[in-house]
Amino acid sequence: MEMRQDPSICHQTFTQLVEAYQPMLIRLCYVYLQDAEQARDAVQETFLKAYRSLPSFRRECSEKNWLIRIAINTCKDMQRTPWHRFVDKRITPDQLPMAQEIATDEPELMCEILRLSPKLREVILLYYWQEMGVQQIADLLNISQGSVSNRLRRAREKLKTQLERGQYHE
Repeated sequence: MEMRQDPSICHQTFTQLVEAYQPMLIRLCYVYLQDAEQARDAVQETFLKAYRSLPSFRRECSEKNWLIRIAINTCKDMQRTPWHRFVDKRITPDQLPMAQEIATDEPELMCEILRLSPKLREVILLYYWQEMGVQQIADLLNISQGSVSNRLRRAREKLKTQLERGQYHE
């Protein structure tokens, strides 16, 4: 038996989701896609997909995790398109949307994070900037906790090597 929600409740819930999570999703998509216009498109697509699925959202995870998962999948889909190959992917921390919210006193560190492979970059961003735990990241990315821990370890090692090579020290 399918339960139907009142459309006004769905609209109100959706509006609250957009207000609460849009800035965070724009930053996340921007780091994935490294293009402001594509990031905005990805976020719009994310919310469109979420709106369509909102009545069937079973709340097995938080709304935030649900939206992040949709956004990551949307970004991955966009990265597979031929158009994505022509985007200039050289970005700096000050180009990030709302850079002041994720600003770091260590711009070299952020630049090196942006140079990591997507798999390593995503776990670093989810762990440190979204403050998610290993289990949450594993659930979100549909990988094991061991894989998340391994990616975090490899990302930290790679960052350490890159920063030392660049003569940057804490």
